[in-house]
Amino acid sequence: MKIFKKLLSIVLIISILIISFIFWANYSIKKESEAFVSYTIADVPKTKTALLLGTGKTLSNGMPNAYFYNRIKAATDLYKSGKIQYIIVSGDNSTKDYNEPEDMLLTLMHQGIPQDKIIMDHAGFRTLDSVVRAKDIFGQTKLVIISQKFHNERAVFLARKNGMEAFGYNAADVNKYVGLKTNMREYIAKAKVYWDLLFGVEPKFGGEKILIP
Repeated sequence: MKIFKKLLSIVLIISILIISFIFWANYSIKKESEAFVSYTIADVPKTKTALLLGTGKTLSNGMPNAYFYNRIKAATDLYKSGKIQYIIVSGDNSTKDYNEPEDMLLTLMHQGIPQDKIIMDHAGFRTLDSVVRAKDIFGQTKLVIISQKFHNERAVFLARKNGMEAFGYNAADVNKYVGLKTNMREYIAKAKVYWDLLFGVEPKFGGEKILIP
């Protein structure tokens, strides 16, 4: 019985430490990135390149994904404002029937953005991959990242920790009840950022450098 109580106490202490770390990581990342993310185009510095972070075009039930279309609108608005010249569309292309970069490319072109102004990165399997590859593969040390605010906070933080001058332009969020699962996952993702930094985790794929004119 005594051993069981000791084990229970240890588990409780470890649980408290983990939860405390998750909350600290989320607070820290939000605090460090808040000056660099905005919903207002006027706040975004004029920059050669934007990085549009990928997500699925449709949900698992076949319905349109509001996260995807809100990011497309934000990227389109930013491009048409003259603040950026090129857009790197970075996302997952891990299976034959799932291609986030191509979906973003085609949808942006439908919005009037020329194809030669859009660069596809098919190896953006994680936010870390997308951000670091923007620097290492595409040679960008200054860029605007486009996603929802909760995602931009993490992406901008990662970019700046990797020596980039990064800013975030926030796409409109979705209904808080619809996005509850995504927002809950983000708490863990923000905590994992510190793990990745501590152990120097690198993108899954490298590759030859691609010049953006």
